[in-house]
Amino acid sequence: MSKIAVIGAGAWGTALAIVLARGGAHDVHLWAFEKEVLESIENRRVNRLFLDGFILPKNVHATDSFARTLDGAETVVSVMPSHHCRNIFAEMAGQLTPEMRLVSATKGIENETLLRMSEVISQTVQKHSGFEPRIAALSGPSFAREVAKGDPTAITVASADAELVTTVQKIFSDPAFRVYTNDDIVGTEIGGAIKNVIAIAAGVCDGLGLGHNAVSALITRGLAEMTRLAVSCGAKPTTMAGLAGLGDLVLTCTGGLSRNRRVGVELGKGRKLADIMGDMHGMVAEGVLTTNAAVGLAKKMNCEMPITTQMHQVLQEGKSPKEALRDLMMRPGREE
Repeated sequence: MSKIAVIGAGAWGTALAIVLARGGAHDVHLWAFEKEVLESIENRRVNRLFLDGFILPKNVHATDSFARTLDGAETVVSVMPSHHCRNIFAEMAGQLTPEMRLVSATKGIENETLLRMSEVISQTVQKHSGFEPRIAALSGPSFAREVAKGDPTAITVASADAELVTTVQKIFSDPAFRVYTNDDIVGTEIGGAIKNVIAIAAGVCDGLGLGHNAVSALITRGLAEMTRLAVSCGAKPTTMAGLAGLGDLVLTCTGGLSRNRRVGVELGKGRKLADIMGDMHGMVAEGVLTTNAAVGLAKKMNCEMPITTQMHQVLQEGKSPKEALRDLMMRPGREE
């Protein structure tokens, strides 16, 4: 059995560990930060804190030791929250080797540097380990609970390294988890990050009691924003029409399991962001943090992103959702 390390035992990391283990071909070691998660998996074979109700296969082993998790691993799957990515890779740099395949399944942009997650990983590994790692990005429409349940799911893995994406595709694929490949890691990561911001806006529409017209328009114009930013960063526009773009955007903007959409719904109902986040019990809504980075990256690339700008003002400056919607609707007329 090949050894796979999954770094991060939140809902998504746990779901991916289940996918990787359920075929029986891989020995999966799941690194968890929370003591409650380790105890729950050890005693009940369930991650009660983040993904309750799903039994982990026997070939999933949970630990809080980077050394035990990474020793002998051929593939390392990074599934930590985006704001922890740099520090965690710096901490485990001594256990990483040039032969390891790194797969980033985190969706976000680092606030301080405006770097995508694969860029953060590459920069950190080169600084602390002295070599340039092989990295692929895994993204697409995929709620953790549905993946763990075994509902049919299709995602994409992206890298300019053709051999790497083909190998990762084979590792993850099974009858319920279909993996496509592409060579546009920039577009794949930008799409996975920005769709969370648009999903908060879609939730705001629902929280305000608006109809399907509003959400449909928001998704469409949100896709236009994602595409403009991705292309300005060097991505292919066709990537935004695929699973990592439109596919993930539609799911996150409309699905009841979307944490980012849920934040928007509560904002639309008039609740304060701090209260909403306090009720999430440790779960992360990446779009809240990504909004800052998205605005910064858009400014850097001289890219117009009106929905993202308004959501930044709602989330970070206390602007009312109704006022943000009015300002979006009253922008000067233009061609589509």
